Amino acid sequence: MHNGAINARASMVNPELLAILVCPETKQRLSPAGDDILERVNQAVEEGYLRNQGGDRVKDRIEEGLIREDGKVMYPVWDDIPVMLLDEAIRLDTLR
Repeated sequence: MHNGAINARASMVNPELLAILVCPETKQRLSPAGDDILERVNQAVEEGYLRNQGGDRVKDRIEEGLIREDGKVMYPVWDDIPVMLLDEAIRLDTLR
């Protein structure tokens, strides 16, 4: 499991759903993003340089996300719904 994947607050994603969700690209398991990762992601949002894999600038803060097992990609969660689209995923290696 990736460092930072354990979240201090409870995930709002249904645990039964989380148990069956996998990355659509690699089929790796997912786990809730930790506060440290979310803080770095939101810093990038505020600085205006964060882009998703589709190339679109991420403009809104992300309060919850799911991290791929290898720790390289995060899928945002909006209104308790994981967005499992490759173009919406965020590559964590782009964070400063």
